[in-house]
Amino acid sequence: MQIPLDGARYFYIFGNMEINEAVAALGALAQESRLSVFRLLVQAGRDGLSPGTIAERLTLPGPTLSFHLAQLRQAGLVTVRRDGRSLIYAADYDGMNALMGFLTLNCCRGDVDACAPSCQPAAPAIAARRA
Repeated sequence: MQIPLDGARYFYIFGNMEINEAVAALGALAQESRLSVFRLLVQAGRDGLSPGTIAERLTLPGPTLSFHLAQLRQAGLVTVRRDGRSLIYAADYDGMNALMGFLTLNCCRGDVDACAPSCQPAAPAIAARRA
């Protein structure tokens, strides 16, 4: 059973991610510092991190980090909230899962169960491909 990209199931499961949104998200992640920021925020969980903590852990200057966070936020991959006087950034798991769903929607000839996005580390697979 193959599910077309514009099928009702696509919109029900993954929201309204269109190809332009996917391109924006992938473009945001296609830069080393932004990818590092996003991965750090994914690791931090829903509690998120302050910009100072992110800058310290990744040794990024404040203005550079601010630019990268804005790009990730605009791409729908990061959220920000105010905690007192601080801003806290966190990975937008809905945005991340929508992107993963968009990328894997038609894999395995539409067998959603065989290709369901998951939060499993893929490091061994990446390392094996590099060898």
